[in-house]
Amino acid sequence: MTGQGVSRETPLAPDACQRLIAADDVTMARLAAYVDLLRTWCRRINMVGARTLDDPWRRHILDCAQIASHLPGGRPVVVDLGTGAGLPGLIVAILTDAEVHLVESSARKCAFLQEAARITQTKVAVHHDRIETLPLTGVDCVTARACAPLLKLLEYAERLLASDGTCLFLKGAAAAAELTACEERWKMTVSLIESRSDRSGRIVKIEGLHRRGGRW
Repeated sequence: MTGQGVSRETPLAPDACQRLIAADDVTMARLAAYVDLLRTWCRRINMVGARTLDDPWRRHILDCAQIASHLPGGRPVVVDLGTGAGLPGLIVAILTDAEVHLVESSARKCAFLQEAARITQTKVAVHHDRIETLPLTGVDCVTARACAPLLKLLEYAERLLASDGTCLFLKGAAAAAELTACEERWKMTVSLIESRSDRSGRIVKIEGLHRRGGRW
């Protein structure tokens, strides 16, 4: 955990989340609109695990918001892989000035993303596309949560990132083991940052990514 402790006993209240992410009231209203829309759509399609909606401000808002402070400086171009319900990419876009691209292969989830962007008044680019064929390169940051194992994420990220680009991946207790599995194939500078939303979780920050030897 980082400096401010968060109880796991009861769901995180919106006002407690507001203090933790230092959001103003206008931003909180946009986030609340997102949470309400997510609940509505989850009655129709599987957007996120049903049990996570018992504690959405911790499991989704705080969890995703925490990466905003680790983005590259300026107005970075961010690509969120396998974004699903827009997690973490849409939350990052609500909280920052980053240029965010949401990549999702499901047409129904893309429809949700377009509606979420509309009701939260958030400017994002929604790509109904497979990661492997996404026509973007030279981006500043690649993000993902619950998308793929780290080894696969690095393969995706390599093609998209600028030479000085950064990866920010939200991972669980297996983060260290996933990193070990990547060591034979990849050289990189790694920071494991304790999650503010989950004691076992980590933000995996990767810089200087390049392959060892030739392509595999």
